[in-house]
Amino acid sequence: MMKKKNLIIIALAVLLLSTAGCGQAVQQEEKQISITGTTTEQMEIQDSKELSVEEEESNEPSAVQESSTVSSKAVTSDTKSISATFTANTSGLLETADLFSDRDLLQTPDLSDAKSVQVTDGQTVNITEAGTYVISGTASNCTIRVEADKESKVQLVLDGVSMTNDNAPAIYVVSADKCFITTTENSQNTLSVTGTFTSDGDTNTDAVIFSKDDLVFNGLGTLTISSSNNGISGKDDMKFTGGTYAITSVEDSVEANDSIAICGGTFTINSSKDAFHSENDDDNTSGWIYIADGTFTVTASSDAIQGTSAVQIDGGTFNLTSSEGIESTYIQINGGTINISASDDGINAAAKSSAYNTPTVEMAGGSLTITMNGSDVDCIDANGNIIVSGGTISVTYPTQGPSESFDYDGTATYTGGTIIINGSQVDAIPQPMMGGRGGMMGGFGRM
Repeated sequence: MMKKKNLIIIALAVLLLSTAGCGQAVQQEEKQISITGTTTEQMEIQDSKELSVEEEESNEPSAVQESSTVSSKAVTSDTKSISATFTANTSGLLETADLFSDRDLLQTPDLSDAKSVQVTDGQTVNITEAGTYVISGTASNCTIRVEADKESKVQLVLDGVSMTNDNAPAIYVVSADKCFITTTENSQNTLSVTGTFTSDGDTNTDAVIFSKDDLVFNGLGTLTISSSNNGISGKDDMKFTGGTYAITSVEDSVEANDSIAICGGTFTINSSKDAFHSENDDDNTSGWIYIADGTFTVTASSDAIQGTSAVQIDGGTFNLTSSEGIESTYIQINGGTINISASDDGINAAAKSSAYNTPTVEMAGGSLTITMNGSDVDCIDANGNIIVSGGTISVTYPTQGPSESFDYDGTATYTGGTIIINGSQVDAIPQPMMGGRGGMMGGFGRM
């Protein structure tokens, strides 16, 4: 009988030691979890502080899946492919023939090999390889961090995600060939940062979505962004081909170093600085903005649209309320319906870039309506030339004081289209009463 009791006691001791060991292993797993399961898993991380997502094709379940903190569910999709349409303007100022790829224009992502991650408070989701990742859930102080090689294309599919951070981007693209940010059909997605941004080493990450490489925004859902600094900031090229965006920001709402190209989407923007801004501090020949289509409702304390070198508008519907409506070195309007309410200049061509010898405003098509508010304002101001060959221009401004309908320092050429000034159609671009006040030698830089 004594031998049996001893055996029972020894067995219980072994069992207790084994259970304690397992508990310790789980606690270590929760600090950093590597997901390497099938490409159709949904991993829900409840307590981990850092999550590394790697794309593999294994059909075997990973050891992490056995943890009590992880559950999996297949990602399925029977969505039909929907693409935006784009026709390049071969005669425009900018070269747009190869501007948008087929994948840029595709509004419904391919989820056949997608991984899905549900965000959790205090979590950093590290994405290190090419692939499609479906993001959902609600979290605070959570960052989706993309740090892949320069050959990788990463697609983040926002599917009803809500993230509120104190001082760091909600989405931070450190490196990739291109990162797609896609909203699923009818989804509502909210990203916000409420406090003062902290730097990542030498990188001043000052936007809710911050990227060092190319960004493409598309999809059929809604993305709402609120920022204590910039809304979206890209240090390379940025494109929008679809989706609905509501952005409120203390600084620029959408900014990019090299370019911003838009061929679709609905934008409601409230900015305490510029709504769309493209400028490269190291190369003033970059920093252009191209818009082929979209719907824009903008309220901005400074400029609604500013591109350092060029702004070309081929289409779209615009309602812009700002200090200045459109500003660049060369501004070309070939189409669209543009309504501007401004308190400084409706359109301003200033010497911001060495890409073009002379600041120019060119109107070749579309409808442009400008209403000015203030005592010293210009509807269309060019520190160089004005060219009107088509479309309709209708401007309204106060006739008392030093205001001008057209103010230019170079030449004004009118070969076609319709010009209406304070309700009356004219047959020539009037000579500025002040003899042109912009100054051709305004110099480069942000104005």
